[in-house]
Amino acid sequence: RSHIEVPSIIAIKGSFKKKEKTPTLTNLNLFRRDLCTCSYCGKRFNEDKLTRDHIVPVSKGGKDTWTNCTSACKRCNNVKDAMTLEQSGMELLWVPYVPSYAESLILQNRKILADQFEFLEAGVSENFKARGEYSFLS
Repeated sequence: RSHIEVPSIIAIKGSFKKKEKTPTLTNLNLFRRDLCTCSYCGKRFNEDKLTRDHIVPVSKGGKDTWTNCTSACKRCNNVKDAMTLEQSGMELLWVPYVPSYAESLILQNRKILADQFEFLEAGVSENFKARGEYSFLS
């Protein structure tokens, strides 16, 4: 029997460059990006109590993109309905952003080893709402 120790992070030197993947925009990923918090009233909810809100409604030409979507509780989404922010008189508590791949790995609650946290930290943006939730980012 042999025993081989392998580091938890393996990097490749050379010309190989992997383009960083943008996480897929799903309701679950969106709610995790926003820490299961309604972007209008600021209250936290279980994922099944949240909805995807299009800041510029699809009926008014809005796209289904990370920067045009935000988490909203069912009540706030019903109040806003198919109106723009101006028409509804509502305000966003934060600006939606496209999360990095590293952020999506952190938000998936995978078992990440301590030395992997250090590696992932380099890929975390200033907009990352979960910054205070993880000790390695403070």
